[in-house]
Amino acid sequence: MHSINRNDKPRKPVLISTRLLDQVRERLRYMHYSLRTEKNYVYWIRWYIRWHGLRHPKEMAGKEVEAFLSMLANVRQVSPSTHRQALSALLFLYKEVLDLELPWLQDIGRPVPTRRIPVVLTVDEVCRILSLMEGVTGLLARLVYGTGMRLREALSLRVKDIDFDRRVVIVREGKGGKDRVVMLPEGIRVALKEQLRYARALWETDRQAGLPGVFLPHALEVKYPRAGQAWAWQWVFPSPTVSRDPQSNIVRRHYLYPEQLQRALKRAVAQAGIAKQVSVHTLRHSFATHLLQANTDIRTVQELLGHSDVSTTMIYTHVLKMAAGTTASPLDKLMPLMAH
Repeated sequence: MHSINRNDKPRKPVLISTRLLDQVRERLRYMHYSLRTEKNYVYWIRWYIRWHGLRHPKEMAGKEVEAFLSMLANVRQVSPSTHRQALSALLFLYKEVLDLELPWLQDIGRPVPTRRIPVVLTVDEVCRILSLMEGVTGLLARLVYGTGMRLREALSLRVKDIDFDRRVVIVREGKGGKDRVVMLPEGIRVALKEQLRYARALWETDRQAGLPGVFLPHALEVKYPRAGQAWAWQWVFPSPTVSRDPQSNIVRRHYLYPEQLQRALKRAVAQAGIAKQVSVHTLRHSFATHLLQANTDIRTVQELLGHSDVSTTMIYTHVLKMAAGTTASPLDKLMPLMAH
């Protein structure tokens, strides 16, 4: 019998592409990285190569990687999270694409992540903002605040993931590839059904025009060729126009661009006169904080947000402590004495 060496690494499939950046894309797709990560990694690897005068990465090593990262930190003054993303892209290039296990890969310093207190709106501020938002962007903003979903989780909802009878929404493949269940707010029930009627009309138009079905994850399109044309798999928030899929090059209907909600929210915040740095993610922060404010169990909030660790959810308790003003400032004790 042949003995099995458990230290042997699993063999990577041979790359078909000949150009380096195409090889990066090929390996990322094989490992099921998101399209967003693919774009970011290709961006950093291309910049790294150009910054070093179009030298091939095999001709470079730790010194060149550190010089590039040093330029990002000291000249471009990128944030620690951006710095880590660039480093991750280069590590992926050397380890997964070029298949080089070099000692210097482990010696490169990694920036310490910064933990920032999230911006949170009051209930009154959320009310003022949402009252100024209408149409599909208004519905999306209410959905994000009412369920705690991330923006792309809300945009990529499919018809089959909304259960009106059970009053729940199933979030598929959230951060970390995990599914979870969130509540379906009663306040958007009617508007959501109207949105589905609009989505169905677009779907019927696409079927009559003979357009390909929507994108399906994990090669389901190969296993079930007609599933992408089925109503159950359609986007709840489809784009009004078709576009070319950057991965398959197929012209099909995608979901709405995130920028539409971001721009609409920015306008509403300005109209409401709120002087806070508000993004779509602020609605998610506010959802969590307002639930904890209403004495919802922190484990429940953790599950609704899709956090792997409760320590991530705990940051909202710090926001509550500050907002509650439980600790009096020593200046407040001095003020009456100073008045005399």
